[in-house]
Order: sequence, then C-alpha cells, then structure tokens
Amino acid sequence: MTQFAYFCGHEQFQPEELVEHARLAEQAGFDWLVVSEHFHPWVDDVSASGYAFATIAAMAGVTERVQIATGVTTPLFRYHPGVIAQASATLDRLSRGRFNLGVGTGENLNEGPLGLEFPAYAERAARMREALVIMRRLLDGEKLTYEGEYYSTDRAKLYSPPTRYVPIWMAAGGPKSSALAAELADGIIASVKVPEETRERVIDPAHVAAEASGRPDPRILASRWSVYAQDQAEAWEALGAWRGLRAPGRLQAVDPAELRERADEMDRGDILSRYSIVSGPEDYIATYRPLVEFGAEVVAIQTTSINQESTIAMLGAEVLPELRAVADNR
Repeated sequence: MTQFAYFCGHEQFQPEELVEHARLAEQAGFDWLVVSEHFHPWVDDVSASGYAFATIAAMAGVTERVQIATGVTTPLFRYHPGVIAQASATLDRLSRGRFNLGVGTGENLNEGPLGLEFPAYAERAARMREALVIMRRLLDGEKLTYEGEYYSTDRAKLYSPPTRYVPIWMAAGGPKSSALAAELADGIIASVKVPEETRERVIDPAHVAAEASGRPDPRILASRWSVYAQDQAEAWEALGAWRGLRAPGRLQAVDPAELRERADEMDRGDILSRYSIVSGPEDYIATYRPLVEFGAEVVAIQTTSINQESTIAMLGAEVLPELRAVADNR
C-alpha cells in the first residue's frame, strides 16, 4: 500500500512553524513526515536553519500516528555516525517507535561553515559505507569496537536503545549510491523527475546490488518538488527560500549569500522551469500520480507556497484521496 509523506523544510520555516505543520499534516491524513537537516539554508534573506533533531522531538510530541524521517542528515563530518545512531535511538523512543533515519553524502553548505573538509564523492561514499555499518550495529544493540579508515569506536553502546528496529534510508541519485544503499541500508530516497530515468539510474542498479548481496530489494521513498502558485510572480515568492537550490556550484558553496546572488543573476523562468508549478488540486494529482504509478512505497510531496497551512489542508482534502485511489487501482 502506497503511503504519502509531507516534507518539512528547515531551510524555509522556523522550527516552531514546522512543528505546527507536522501537526496539521497528520490531521490532513499524511502517513509520514520527511524532515530536512541542514546547518546553513540555501539563501540568506528569506530562510531558516533550525536544529532538526530537536524539531523532530517536538514533532513527535504533537503527533501520534505519522512516521518521521530525516530527509536527510549526513553522518560523516559534523556528526560521528555513533552520535547519529544515539540521536536516532532517542527519537525512536520519543516518537514511540515512529522514527526512520534518512542519510546522504551531503553538501559543503553544512560542513564548510564549521571548518570541515568536504571531499569528493569517492571519499564521501567510502565514509558512508563505514557509517552505515556503525549505525546499524549500534542500533541493533551491539557493544561495538570498530576500527575503520575514517571512524573508530571503543566499546560503544547505546544505553537508551531504540524500542524497535530503526530503518535506515539512504538518498541516491545514481547507480553508485543506490548500490551502496541496497547493500547496507533498508531503503532508498530518490528525487524523481523522469520515472524511467530514476528506474534506470537508481532502481535497477539497486536490484542488481541487492541480489548480489543476498538481500531483498530496498524500499523506495520517491519525492518530487512542486511550487503552488497562480502565476510566475507568486511562484517566485513561494520559491524564495529554495531558489539557491538550483544555483550553480551548490554542492561546494559555503555561504548562502553567494547562492542567493548566483540564483538572482539567473533567469527566473529558468529556475522555475526546474520545478513543477501547480495551480490547484488537479495539477498536484497530475504531478504526483507518476510517483504512485512508479510503485514507490512512500511518495513524498515536497511543496512550497505562500500559505503553507492552507496548502496542507487542501492537500489532505482534495489531493491525497485521489492519489490513494490511484494507488488502490494499480
């Protein structure tokens, strides 16, 4: 059965607003919350940057049913993977068994500001391989002594362990990451623009890697960005906090001011063309129907508007029922 997630963006909203959005999303009928985790936002003028693990704890307190996942955190530089395992176990307890750990190899925007190196993908992937092993073994209750190339532990153990098995999901945009996720994680988080391209670059390589490792195919959480607006001017206003996400050099940038300047030098139409612009429930349904038909276990509606609270209510009343009907008829 397909489930639906609402995306909570720390780069756009202050943490107290996100806690309220979480409450409203559960009330609207969403099954999941996917919560971003950043040190810096994508721009510096209309943005936010709360500490996601504290926000998630507060979300757990105002919700009862929804699964909650980081989307995503990077357990490689700012955080030792053992600390992420500890945070995950604590959030699992506070949410009464509803926490999912979503991880990814990150951006310099979150590491560089703290004076940390952000190496090329090959090293980040090698670090992630070690991190996945450490986090899984700690979450599974092991007292772990581990000596890797990048991380070590000495009889580390979680003395406030999770109440149940905590799934680990890994963001993947290409075959290398998807193969690593299939080998060592439980699920893949994929940003889907063209479903067949995602199938070719992410899903098929994951299937091959899982088979080679003797593991089941990973679970799939598929997300897509949309902007709810009635015209281009409203769309640009709604996209304000995210416009740096499409600026050149985003993976290596440190200062959100630089990303804002680069984005504002670009043609607005060019930036907006990289998002799905929706003007009502029918557009939302058309935008997310392919992700349901794609067969993802979880479909994440990653959307922004000039009135997020009313958008959440509209999604619950007019969009989710139709998408659930599509899922039921697959």
